[in-house]
Amino acid sequence: MTHQKQKSNLEIERKFLVKSTAFKTEAFKQTKIVQGFLSTNKKRTVRVRLKGEQGFLTIKGASSKNGLSRFEWEKEISKTEAEDLLKLCKKGVIDKIRYEVKVENHIFEVDEFFGANKGLIVAEVELQEETETFVKPDWLGKEVTGKIKYYNSQLSSNPFTTWKK
Repeated sequence: MTHQKQKSNLEIERKFLVKSTAFKTEAFKQTKIVQGFLSTNKKRTVRVRLKGEQGFLTIKGASSKNGLSRFEWEKEISKTEAEDLLKLCKKGVIDKIRYEVKVENHIFEVDEFFGANKGLIVAEVELQEETETFVKPDWLGKEVTGKIKYYNSQLSSNPFTTWKK
């Protein structure tokens, strides 16, 4: 039941704020996600995630200077293992629903946050290379790629509802 991602260990993605909920009608899938962090060091984060009924352990390296790419290693673990590890995580568990929306040749993952991050909606699109072009849907807002305060690891300790608007 355990597997490692079958892709390169380099994650290349761009992140945007979302300016309307129109993405919900376009989504082909939605999944509840609960995640916590065992480590949020600047050079690496260790995340535990429950995605629906599946558990995952993920290690991410530091972002590149432009914020577009970073090392990522992920392994599926059992739901029970994920639940047990979530109890060891730092304070500030992330609770969100992820909507997957296909826009031409790309899939946008749109996260609607709840709890201490309620009101924040962020979309990410994963790319094969940093210069790859993609179609931006109308509901996509300002780009926040590389802005550390929007990383889930930061949202767990500095939640959106505490930001000065």
